[in-house]
Amino acid sequence: MSFVIRGIGTATPEHFIAQSDAAELAAKLSCQTAKQKNVLPVLYQQSGVKRRYSVLLEASNNGRPAAQSFYQPLSEENRFGPNTSQRMQRYQTESVPLAVQASRAALHDSGLSSDKVTHLITVSCTGFHAPGFDIALMRELSLNAGVARTHIGFMGCHGALNALRVAQSFAKEDPTACVLLCAVELCSLHQQYGWNPQQIVANALFADGAAAVIGTSEQHATAAQGVGRPMQHPAGWCLYDNGSTVIPESESMMSWHIGDHGFEMSLSPLLPDLIRRRLGDWLNMWLGRHGMRRDDVSAWAIHPGGPRILKAVAEAAGLDDLQLQASQTVLAEFGNMSSATILFILQRLKQSHHAPLPCVALGFGPGVTIEAALFVEAPHGCSTR
Repeated sequence: MSFVIRGIGTATPEHFIAQSDAAELAAKLSCQTAKQKNVLPVLYQQSGVKRRYSVLLEASNNGRPAAQSFYQPLSEENRFGPNTSQRMQRYQTESVPLAVQASRAALHDSGLSSDKVTHLITVSCTGFHAPGFDIALMRELSLNAGVARTHIGFMGCHGALNALRVAQSFAKEDPTACVLLCAVELCSLHQQYGWNPQQIVANALFADGAAAVIGTSEQHATAAQGVGRPMQHPAGWCLYDNGSTVIPESESMMSWHIGDHGFEMSLSPLLPDLIRRRLGDWLNMWLGRHGMRRDDVSAWAIHPGGPRILKAVAEAAGLDDLQLQASQTVLAEFGNMSSATILFILQRLKQSHHAPLPCVALGFGPGVTIEAALFVEAPHGCSTR
């Protein structure tokens, strides 16, 4: 019994900032020399990001630079910015509205009513509080008090793929299960001060957003009822298989630590080359379990850790520009929203007439871990495992 996606919803904060203005803001927080001030805009321009949304913005770009007051300029008295407690207070306040908005959009997309939800999975690696936004979702969406809750925490950019694996397990265990999955990431809360090249790259890429998926088992899909109307996607996308591997001796290439002044991301410049060397053989092995080759995959949802990561994946998997288009577009329009990003890409592919199935989703995280998901058309071919 497999997990069939019935609806996907996404949400972003109200305000966005153009990447050129984000570079100007970052210069006030990170640069102390003329050379640094010259280099930083180039790094931001090379990020592949055109604009990003943030819960910290008080106005969007509309002829003037976007405004914020959370991060004050670097100075002797303000060397590191807000402390972790202050950042987590904002997370607690800002995560709930985005989670609710994305989840409501997913429910609307599916045609299912909230009282059908039996399992709730939440995902985040950018904040913590308890009771968390899962309890807020139960309240705001009028979910049943007996909904089974599971939180996927601190897994990094591939966290939503881990959550889809859990959703599939619930669907296999209980054919009547209706699973709501919601990922919320507020990466802009973790802007780092000072000049550290790896953190500068992270500052240039990451953004805020939320995404939700609602799905059922294949068997339950045929009987699931909406609220006075049929489900929007009776066929749906079926999660057919998951794959995961940790590349040996790669722990130092990507990390995510809780510091005194936010969470600190470390990204090695050697990471793209590692992916280029290791991904292709593993993909061949994983797809080969189902008698498939890379050429048999019609669409690809690649988590855009940055342009160099996307290029490395393209070279390792033999992908062309069209197959990278959805990932590149989401990166340009929204930035890297950590775990929520892959669901933004899946939504875009699912709505596109140029993205036939099967589809492979790929994400990367600390480990270095490669996570993958294979989607096929439901109901045909969904219950062969």
